[in-house]
Amino acid sequence: MEILWVLIALVMLGFVLLQISRRRRSAVGLVPPGHPDAADPANYGFAREEELDIRMPGPDHDLLDVLDLVQRTQDYRGAQQLLAGTEAEGERRWQRVQAFAGAASLELTRRPGGAGETPGGQWLRVWRAEAPKDAGGAAVHAEFLVQQAWRTATPGTDDFRIIMEEARAACSEAALLAPGDPIPYIVELSVARGLGYPREEFEQLWLKILDRAPNHMGAHLAALHYWCEKWHGSRDLAYSFAEAAAARAPQGSLLAAMPLFAVFEHLPEVNLVSGFYQSEVVTKAVHGALHAVHSARPEDPMQAHVRHLLVFFLVRGERWAEAMNQIVVIDGHVGALPWTLSTDPAAEFAVYRALAVAGYEANGGSPATLPH
Repeated sequence: MEILWVLIALVMLGFVLLQISRRRRSAVGLVPPGHPDAADPANYGFAREEELDIRMPGPDHDLLDVLDLVQRTQDYRGAQQLLAGTEAEGERRWQRVQAFAGAASLELTRRPGGAGETPGGQWLRVWRAEAPKDAGGAAVHAEFLVQQAWRTATPGTDDFRIIMEEARAACSEAALLAPGDPIPYIVELSVARGLGYPREEFEQLWLKILDRAPNHMGAHLAALHYWCEKWHGSRDLAYSFAEAAAARAPQGSLLAAMPLFAVFEHLPEVNLVSGFYQSEVVTKAVHGALHAVHSARPEDPMQAHVRHLLVFFLVRGERWAEAMNQIVVIDGHVGALPWTLSTDPAAEFAVYRALAVAGYEANGGSPATLPH
């Protein structure tokens, strides 16, 4: 009997190892020249890997022009003017706040100062000192502190908590400067996740956002993290939150794509179910996201986020033509999930893009048959 149990255990272990091996083999990777799958994305007019912009999920030329000016001159006023002219309740303002804060944080990481050297991100400090009542600067400063906490400290440590408490105070100050602005409360969602707000406190924060911007996709994505299994919720709570958002999404809203993000946040390390990416739960979430991008406003800046995630799932599901249709729209920018989880987002995206091209051509596709 013991021998039987040992044999069963060996069979199960072999099955798991086989799945891991398949996962590794099927995990995206570049193929050598001459390989049957070595199709050339350049034939489709796609950007070279070194040309892919990792800063943004999609184009925002005004932001990139201003960001370049601010970093080159260390003068914050261009950022101040751009935010002042950006709609407070819109998705684009939230993306711009994140971008300015991230730029300052990365500058500080690269140039921490000392020995007579001016620390990076000095323009943000000057902004806060010279315009303490400016709501845009206050929001950027709060988001800067949040990004500093995640970038420089480990959750649960004293250093992390100290920075997050400072960020929490900065969120309160920014909210007082602009009572109707949802951005300070959206920034605080990350604070709530980091500090582990009790659910009742988190839900009170969430109600403040719903009062100001009930259909804000960026806010919903930030809140989803809190409800995920790896933070303060569970798979069921995250799915329920995402499905409720999708159910109440108005016509043209990208909230219909929320279940796909919930699925992504709970992907299993080892897929023991054959065809996981063709499974009902994934297929349903993908269809919801496809419907969302097809019905959304073309200028909606959150479209790019959804399309990038769709590329991941469509390639994994071997839905090559649909993946190519998404790549045509987003190619050139890769500053979005899932690529930003990689140490080299451009390379990660380029691999998935190459797989999509190879699969597309293996099924009879060509540059001439791809709609643009």
